[in-house]
Amino acid sequence: MTSLDKPTEDTTEADDARAVTEAALFEAFGGVRGMVETVLPGLLFVTIFTLNNDLHMSAIAALAVSVVLVVVRLAMKDTVKHAFSGVFGVAFGVVFAMMTDNAKNFYLPGMLYTLGLALAYIVTSLAGVPLIGLILGPVFKENLSWRTRNPGRKKAYTKASYAWGLILLAKSAILFPLYWWADTEQLGWVLVTLKIPPFLLAVWLTWVFLAKAPAPIDVFAEMEAAEEAEKAEKAERERRQQEADAALPGPSGADGEAADPRGGRHRRA
Repeated sequence: MTSLDKPTEDTTEADDARAVTEAALFEAFGGVRGMVETVLPGLLFVTIFTLNNDLHMSAIAALAVSVVLVVVRLAMKDTVKHAFSGVFGVAFGVVFAMMTDNAKNFYLPGMLYTLGLALAYIVTSLAGVPLIGLILGPVFKENLSWRTRNPGRKKAYTKASYAWGLILLAKSAILFPLYWWADTEQLGWVLVTLKIPPFLLAVWLTWVFLAKAPAPIDVFAEMEAAEEAEKAEKAERERRQQEADAALPGPSGADGEAADPRGGRHRRA
């Protein structure tokens, strides 16, 4: 290997690590489709309400488009976790708004969820079990190995969780005053505007922290390797046992005579 080969290999490994991180984040947070499914129901609600101030029509339209997104996912045999979470969020908002007859309350469950999620990110980071690590660990096939076996990885997850928590807290600090002081249209348009940019900022910071962190420990590969080693060891023990059994003398002597119970020998017929 020449002196020029090693930097090239290091660069390739770093690029591979970044690509793996990008793919994992894309999978975990739903990618472009996940963002569309997050934004579209709220956008439809505030657009219809701005045009005609009809709470029921706006709520039904938002819920209907959420259901359609789930049906499309099912028809394409794709993962539905992001679409289902959108349906539940919209359904809670619709029920709450209609029960209180206040269109502004369509947004309140989602706002409370955002605030709770922000606190969860921060509290779990303080507790040494950062939430983003719990979310991404299975995606990277490392599960919780980063907690005790990969301190650099744990540090990156902690930084990322703090970033998510602070960004969501800042978002909540903007929305809750608007909930009390602004009208439904103003709150709705600000909320739709703040759906994607904070999310993208948090994902980007997560990517930055993890791209610089040590590679994840693939615990699934380790378990498979341990199983293969155990099978190989068992097969080797069985082979040795068979060889040992084959080397033992049989019940008859070399001349074909069988042992007589009274101490003599007699020839087989």
